[in-house]
Amino acid sequence: MTTTVRFEIFPSDLDATVDFWVRVLRFDLVTDRRAQGEDYVALRRGHAMVGALRRGDGQDAWRRPPTGVEIVLEVDDVADELARVRATQWPVADALALRPWGLWDFRLLDPSGYYVRVTHRPG
Repeated sequence: MTTTVRFEIFPSDLDATVDFWVRVLRFDLVTDRRAQGEDYVALRRGHAMVGALRRGDGQDAWRRPPTGVEIVLEVDDVADELARVRATQWPVADALALRPWGLWDFRLLDPSGYYVRVTHRPG
């Protein structure tokens, strides 16, 4: 059975967020409602979907959890992924390393401070 993931983030700078997820992590922009004044985008890569709604000044506060999550992306070739990220000149927060739990990964911070761990698929 295939598992998919879909999550929403609430950045203050939606344009910078789109740039990061599209240019650095190679997601496709599949929904863009910025021109309609809705401040919402959806991005997809494979079976992963990210929704991003611009953090406002208190409106819909029930939908805006605080930043404080680690987003983990599993990829087929973590070294290739790192090379692609470096080619974009995006800073790497933590270098590629073999972690105590047996997986290789590196870490990034998106423009809003979300912590993104890119790791190889186990097995």
